[in-house]
Amino acid sequence: MFKTIAIIAAVAIVVFIVAVLLLAATKPDTFRVQRQIAIQAPPEKIFPLINDYKQWGAWSPWEKKDAAMKRSFSGPATGKGSAYAWESKQVGTGDMLITESVPSSLVKIDLNFSKPFEAHNKVIFSIQPQAGGSTVSWDMAGPAPLMSRVMQVFFSMDKMVGKDFEAGLADLKAAAEKQG
Repeated sequence: MFKTIAIIAAVAIVVFIVAVLLLAATKPDTFRVQRQIAIQAPPEKIFPLINDYKQWGAWSPWEKKDAAMKRSFSGPATGKGSAYAWESKQVGTGDMLITESVPSSLVKIDLNFSKPFEAHNKVIFSIQPQAGGSTVSWDMAGPAPLMSRVMQVFFSMDKMVGKDFEAGLADLKAAAEKQG
């Protein structure tokens, strides 16, 4: 009797694992998360908050998650070549490098994580002038290896990361509008 139950349980586990892997195989091998916000400030007031990693503390959602985060900065203070690395028990370990910086309109970043998992993503911030202010878009895209696709069977990357983007953009808005 117990042997039959053990065999049935083992078969159920194998069927579950195979089903998850089959579902994961149907997920796209890349991902993209994008959010945008209207800010009542000109691009010239918003751009420095993005183009200078030392100003990310005013708005980045991950900066607030670990007061003990170890940070290091290298390269130029702002713009292309500016680099930022972090190590944290709460938000992992990684680095960012600004690869393109167009004053008051665009910042492109290579974003790399080494912990809790390895990932290499591209981030783009674009700032468009609008009547009475600006529209800021935050876009992140990258490959979705098998483990990432397995996670997507249970969790939406867009919903998980998108909430942080929304919080960060709201704080960016507050910081830019506070400057006047």
